[in-house]
Amino acid sequence: MSANMVALAYLVASVFFILALKGLSSPESARRGNLFGILGMTIAVATTMTLTENWALIVGCIAIGAVIGTIIAKRVQMTAMPELVAFMHSLVGLAAVFIAIAAINNPVSFGLPEVLPAGSKLELFLGTFIGAMTWSGSVIAFLKLSGRMSGTPIVFTGQHMLNLVLAIVMIGFGLWFFFSETTNWTAFIVMTAIAFLLGFLIIIPIGGADMPVVISMLNSYSGWAAAGIGFSLGNPMLIIAGSLVGSSGAILSYIMCKAMNRPFLSVILGGFGSDGGTVVATDSTQKTYRSGSAEDAAFLMGNADSVIIIPGYGLAVARAQHAVKELAELLHKKGVNVRFAIHPVAGRMPGHMNVLLAEAEIPYEQVLEMEEINSDFANTDVVLVLGANDVVNPAANVPGSPIYGMPILDAYRARTVMVVKRSMGVGYAGLDNDLFYMDKTMMIFGDAKKVVENMVKAL
Repeated sequence: MSANMVALAYLVASVFFILALKGLSSPESARRGNLFGILGMTIAVATTMTLTENWALIVGCIAIGAVIGTIIAKRVQMTAMPELVAFMHSLVGLAAVFIAIAAINNPVSFGLPEVLPAGSKLELFLGTFIGAMTWSGSVIAFLKLSGRMSGTPIVFTGQHMLNLVLAIVMIGFGLWFFFSETTNWTAFIVMTAIAFLLGFLIIIPIGGADMPVVISMLNSYSGWAAAGIGFSLGNPMLIIAGSLVGSSGAILSYIMCKAMNRPFLSVILGGFGSDGGTVVATDSTQKTYRSGSAEDAAFLMGNADSVIIIPGYGLAVARAQHAVKELAELLHKKGVNVRFAIHPVAGRMPGHMNVLLAEAEIPYEQVLEMEEINSDFANTDVVLVLGANDVVNPAANVPGSPIYGMPILDAYRARTVMVVKRSMGVGYAGLDNDLFYMDKTMMIFGDAKKVVENMVKAL
């Protein structure tokens, strides 16, 4: 293909990527958005293939990756989607590092001068350290989200100072690499090693409550790493795709922080959090709560005019979304107005609950975001909370609380609240929930799927 044809093909692919992001902004158009993304990537890969003669190696690698990806996609549970996303982010970061190493080792094969110009060195430096931090940080996020590593923040004295010193040293070696007249492998390797270490140290002090922000932040990092390498290789497609991922991830991080009332820097510098159930408020033993059965809950919902269901991570763990759909359909047949309320950080990744409800084919018009439905709770007969904790905790309205100011779903304003949980354990923020002890609240203990199935039988 001529240079003009390649540029045109990359432009078309870029347009498809932008349309993909637009489609993914809404559940109704998400399937179309995914299709646009697939078309754009197909065009980008096919175009890139015309620029090389080494077809066998590239096609072989694509085939291996496709097989591995297909196997993982078929086996992964919906509850494991957050850690899968973190794992994929790590691969993008590692790919950026490998490309930079290859470009420095043999710049001519990448269309670069044999002696790397200063601009290329700077771009490779930026792409490498961002990619390295993305890889190690994503690995820690994967370990925490998958339960292989405790979600409790790992902190130690002088942690922030150590991170600052390492960052300064990393930049120093990067500048040494940048100003060296020849390829300075020592400076590059040390800089890369410190970047890997920094990614690890930045994520370990972040607790489970802040993991949704970490997911979107690492998504942004992976995009910027790809864009940096794209500049080095003079590949406009890589620059555009990386910039789209980087900017959308940054916007999503902002949305997540706003939804948690958390400054972005405070999250990165080590936020609150614990692995739920290990921290209990000191006065929790002095409180009393009212418990009931699935049959009691079914009776109350069956005689209500309006019901709002709030899904949380407990629903995901129990894989109860299909049972919940059956419950909602039965209530609709009884004339009950049923809707679902989604908090931006419910679950362990942005959009986690939306994905689960979409998998169960729950109509999109019944699924409402926090801003759309919060004003309706005061006029709602029954709220059914399924495994959610921090996102419905009224402590967010109490000055001095660790989550003070965090926007929550106002479930406590409803006439009756029913909470399905395995126990009275706390959520990721490590805080007891006053909602559970209100006179209007009935606790129903058990696995969410089994409890909901019993509600369906009772109805």
